Amino acid sequence: MHPCKYIIVSEEEEGYPLDAFCIPSHYEAYLERVLVPCGLIMDRIERLSRDIAQDYVNQPFTALCVLKGGYKFCADLLDKIKQNVRNSENPTGVISVDFIRLKSYVNEESTGKLKVMGIDNLSTLAGRNLLIVEDIIDTGFTMSNLLVLLKEFKPKSVRVVSLFVKRSPNSNGYKPDYIGFEVPNKFIVGYALDYNEYFRDLNHVCIINEKGKVKYGKK
Repeated sequence: MHPCKYIIVSEEEEGYPLDAFCIPSHYEAYLERVLVPCGLIMDRIERLSRDIAQDYVNQPFTALCVLKGGYKFCADLLDKIKQNVRNSENPTGVISVDFIRLKSYVNEESTGKLKVMGIDNLSTLAGRNLLIVEDIIDTGFTMSNLLVLLKEFKPKSVRVVSLFVKRSPNSNGYKPDYIGFEVPNKFIVGYALDYNEYFRDLNHVCIINEKGKVKYGKK
């Protein structure tokens, strides 16, 4: 497998001014800066797809997309992986897709138990090569718990790709097999990352400002 190389966005990185990009007018007042432009995200996904395709040469695998935030990353990543497979001279395997939703919080408090929704029966994952596709890993506890749970169902292999990994002071130290970007401990939105279901329709990954947190916070 390829070594885990990724782009590190430093604490000092200020990002880019909003007026240098096309930002939906309904969000302009609620964002600080563009942290990662969409074009850079797509270029990074292209490289991730190449690394993943090479690691699964002649092996079928199931992409397990973690909803909701992972849907756009998963779709773009699989498009690029399939492109790599089509153009590969190596033997290739079938790619299948399934979807899950994870819940470990009630009213912002962790229950300590992970609930997996969306898939009918986790036992169907037995014997499969699994690629878990996640949008962002914050503390790492949810993903760590998911991996423990999946192990009970005896998949052939499990790898994790996350577009973003946050440098959280509460992190348990978990790092996925493939990482797009390591980012500061700031609340980011866009590219399907949301704040209370808003900002998923924003292409670039941006830092939400305090005004935005108030505007779109739960009442």
